[in-house]
Amino acid sequence: MSAANYSRKSTGLLLVDPYNDFLSEGGKLSGLAKTIADSVDTLNNLCKVVTAVRSAGLPVFYVPHHRSTPQDFQGWKHPSPYQLGAGKAQVFAAGSWGGEWHPDFLPQPNDVVIQEHWGGSGFANTDLDFQLKQHGIDTVIIVGMLANTCIETTGKFAAELGYHVTLVKDATAAFSKEAMNAAHEINGPTYAHAIVTTSDLVELLR
Repeated sequence: MSAANYSRKSTGLLLVDPYNDFLSEGGKLSGLAKTIADSVDTLNNLCKVVTAVRSAGLPVFYVPHHRSTPQDFQGWKHPSPYQLGAGKAQVFAAGSWGGEWHPDFLPQPNDVVIQEHWGGSGFANTDLDFQLKQHGIDTVIIVGMLANTCIETTGKFAAELGYHVTLVKDATAAFSKEAMNAAHEINGPTYAHAIVTTSDLVELLR
């Protein structure tokens, strides 16, 4: 797989779910991801990616998961187990610290904050595809949480819509080594056009 020509006119960063509940100590899900996140240095690599992208003049699109409320999924016919679990735990709860952006990833004035997604895909039932097209983006670099859920599902959806997809395998994490491996070694190559490390990407953006 070859990396794209990451032109500032056609490339955007998708920063998926950079919430305290995922990335900050004490977050509801951070402990579950800690072993993998520490092993690949996820937080530092996310910072490096965002810094490199901004320095290269590429736009940043925040792709946030729905912030939970106790009323979520009432009356729904087919909520998924994933959704029900998040609702029960009130992950990224609206109005809570866990549902706030990690302090290293506060949106900047020119960033685009996409509508919140309810499931795994940042595209489904949101304005992400519309916003990317309006900004002339056809190449997406995807980072954030989690590798085998929202990153993978968003990446697959992007590929189906015709975008060039780059995964940064150490700027994400998962709850297990097996899930991380599946995301990048088994499933990633079926849809991603490039799978790189943070160091690779930083060099390419130079």
